[in-house]
Amino acid sequence: MEISTIIGYLLAVIVGITLGLIGSGGSILSVPILVYIMGVEPILATAYSLFIVGTTALFGGIQKAKQKLVDFKKVVLFGIPTILAVFLTRKLIVPSIPEIIFSTQNFTLHKSVLIMVVFAIVMIVASIRMIKPVNEKTINKDISLNYIQIFIQGLFIGLVAGFVGAGGGFLIIPALLFLAKTPMKMAVGTSLFIVSAQSLLGFIGDIRPEQNIDWNLIFIFTICSIIGVFIGSYLSKKVDGTKLKTSFGWFVLIMGIYIIAKETIFKLF
Repeated sequence: MEISTIIGYLLAVIVGITLGLIGSGGSILSVPILVYIMGVEPILATAYSLFIVGTTALFGGIQKAKQKLVDFKKVVLFGIPTILAVFLTRKLIVPSIPEIIFSTQNFTLHKSVLIMVVFAIVMIVASIRMIKPVNEKTINKDISLNYIQIFIQGLFIGLVAGFVGAGGGFLIIPALLFLAKTPMKMAVGTSLFIVSAQSLLGFIGDIRPEQNIDWNLIFIFTICSIIGVFIGSYLSKKVDGTKLKTSFGWFVLIMGIYIIAKETIFKLF
């Protein structure tokens, strides 16, 4: 086993820890690890990420459910539109994108580069949400739920998550907080179940006969990530989640900027 593969599996534990602690961020780490550390082609990496994050989030969600920190009504409410959007995006939209988007004498924009750049932009948006503190006292929990707005938000989350191979927890948690009036700890647990359902069904929608899927890599990476999610769930009882979320947000911001630079500026020279 190559040293880069071993490093990738060790980093997979951190993917799980992140999901267990803050209910999001798994795919933000897993896709760059798969692409830049383990050498997986970007489009395949987004598919692998859906399986890894979906399975890991399921185990994390079960842990939160045991602690009575999951609102299953809101899992269904958000889950239906997000699952539908992710499945259709991976089944229809992503395969229909041409391998070469456009080309000039000095630069060619490939499909894989577009996905990584969009993924990096999503990382930057997610990092800003993580860095910005959330004051639960400002959330009015007495206002009735806007089901149409929740459905539209769910479709948008599913579209973004499906395109970049992300679980979408960084978008789901703010939606649960502000649209569904959910307390932070409950939002984390609820998010894990939504992420799990949409990611796994998105992966099913992504499977095609011509794909050469490395199941051995996926399973080992997922097992390491599941170990991490149990560690993260344990640490969540002892670590200040707000401070951790902010620190992780700065890390994600730096990574997002680096990926954009690597996929665009660095390739011009």
